Amino acid sequence: MKLVRYGEMGAEKPGLIDKSGQLRDLSAHLKDLTGEAYSPESLKKLAALDPASLPAVSGKPRFGAPVTGISKFVAIGLNYSDHAKETGNPIPAEPIFFLKANTALSGPNDAVEKPRGSTKLDWEVEIAAIIGTRAKYVSEAEALNYVAGYCVCNDVSERNFQIERLGQWTKGKSHDTFGPLGPWLATKDEIKDVQNLSMWLDVNGQRRQTGSTATMIFTMAKCISYVSQFMTLQPGDVVTTGTPPGVGMGMKPPTFLNVGDVVSLGIEGLGEQRQEIVAA
Repeated sequence: MKLVRYGEMGAEKPGLIDKSGQLRDLSAHLKDLTGEAYSPESLKKLAALDPASLPAVSGKPRFGAPVTGISKFVAIGLNYSDHAKETGNPIPAEPIFFLKANTALSGPNDAVEKPRGSTKLDWEVEIAAIIGTRAKYVSEAEALNYVAGYCVCNDVSERNFQIERLGQWTKGKSHDTFGPLGPWLATKDEIKDVQNLSMWLDVNGQRRQTGSTATMIFTMAKCISYVSQFMTLQPGDVVTTGTPPGVGMGMKPPTFLNVGDVVSLGIEGLGEQRQEIVAA
């Protein structure tokens, strides 16, 4: 299934996209796509529905992030060897992770704000997992059993805040709109091999990132298992897993986003996003 939240900001409804690409309303079956909606029991009930029996939604409504009410937004850093190299960092011996503020979560095509005082606004196409089952001390072999599905994430970053303003990376990763997610969550059965998906990102129509989840240093399963050794992942929680090379800070000279720029990105099987940069 491809599950979505659609409608105006703050008034989103749950929906699914059927095999023909038609958006259909799930409001009669659940209130919203919270962590509870992504439990194995809930997904089994949704999978049993006949999509043709659900009301079709006309037009092209806004998509919100495909999950709401999360307890945490976890991000893995430097998880592609070429990206670590371009940023001048060694390949990590263990996964590096940090928290993005939950308030950074936004829709896949919502505008991205350039924060006040920002001088180094950057992009990062990433694949994210949404947790469906409470995960604490899970093994790498079992980790993907705790996942409801996958989606596209743009781990928007302000490098000056992240690196030069002291303290945790969270500072440069958590401004409002710094976590576009979606357009949909694809349940695990939609994705044959999460470690073999192509990914890309353009800025103003020019290709900046081309990569594949095949080149992750730490697999999706490793990332989820590793994080669960340090904190409990709750249903609905987002774990985004790093970016391939081609970010602005790695260009020569470094190149960053300005108001009016447009970022487009996508991952095979998980859809595409588009964001315009606006002033905060």
